[in-house]
Amino acid sequence: MTIIDKDCLAETLAFNEQFAAAAASRPTRGEAPDATVLALLRRNRLGGHTPPVRLSHGQDRVIAGGVKVRAFVPDHVDGIYLHIHGGGWAFGSADGQDEKLWQLAVKARLAVASVEYRLAPEHPFPAGPDDCEAAARWLVENAAAEFGTGRLLIGGESAGAHLSVVTLLRLRDRHGITGAFRAANLLFGPYDLSMTPSQRSFGAKRLLSNTDSVRGSYELFTPGMGAEQRRAPEVSPLFADLTGLPPARIVVGTEDPLLDDSLFLAQRCQAAGTPVQLVVVAGAMHGFTLFPLTITEREQTREREFLATAGR
Repeated sequence: MTIIDKDCLAETLAFNEQFAAAAASRPTRGEAPDATVLALLRRNRLGGHTPPVRLSHGQDRVIAGGVKVRAFVPDHVDGIYLHIHGGGWAFGSADGQDEKLWQLAVKARLAVASVEYRLAPEHPFPAGPDDCEAAARWLVENAAAEFGTGRLLIGGESAGAHLSVVTLLRLRDRHGITGAFRAANLLFGPYDLSMTPSQRSFGAKRLLSNTDSVRGSYELFTPGMGAEQRRAPEVSPLFADLTGLPPARIVVGTEDPLLDDSLFLAQRCQAAGTPVQLVVVAGAMHGFTLFPLTITEREQTREREFLATAGR
């Protein structure tokens, strides 16, 4: 494991401390929230900031099966990126990162389609994965006609990274589709919902995610399931057969309770013959790309470069 961005460590750790100090004024996600807290978390960024900017460049569409996507289509399109947002399967939205996704679309010459999948607890597993699978199948069948290219990429942050891997496995196992998506961009995802050692040992540090908050997210997404049930491959892709997946870029910070998930997934993908680019960011907490940090700027540049060139 190679840790990068060590020259930014002082800035990164200082921001973590500031974030944790301000945590007392933010609602906790450690337990299932009531309707008021749920609405607040969904309206604002998970870090407690004001609602994100919604750009006119975004096109809201309804595709197969009634699934909604928010599309960003630049003047020049060399590929399509199926983006799946994070938020613990219960928060976040397809229009929560308009500025980032539009910049990605323009600079990487990609049409970006972000899935508005159904959220828990109103719609627990398997509703979200079903919607992502439907969006992926629609792209496989319609990308060339809709966007003029069949070069497909997939990825997302946190729960979106989990759903990206689940979607690839569903395409393979349910529909015999392999190779359609040429690369996966996976940022700080949870891949073992029975909890990896780093999830269990992280403790109560009030960063964007900790042991209690990830456990609470699993309760919302998979209510009534015990640890053994959550180890089922369709729930926790770390336990799945990972052969036939596209080349993957896996990103995580050293101060993330999901550190082990990315390390273990990278190892298992490599063992299955999948090329992996593992990026471990010094001092970065879960969800660090939400915040105005030097490491965020660097990560977004690396992400754009990967998606601009992958699968050509």
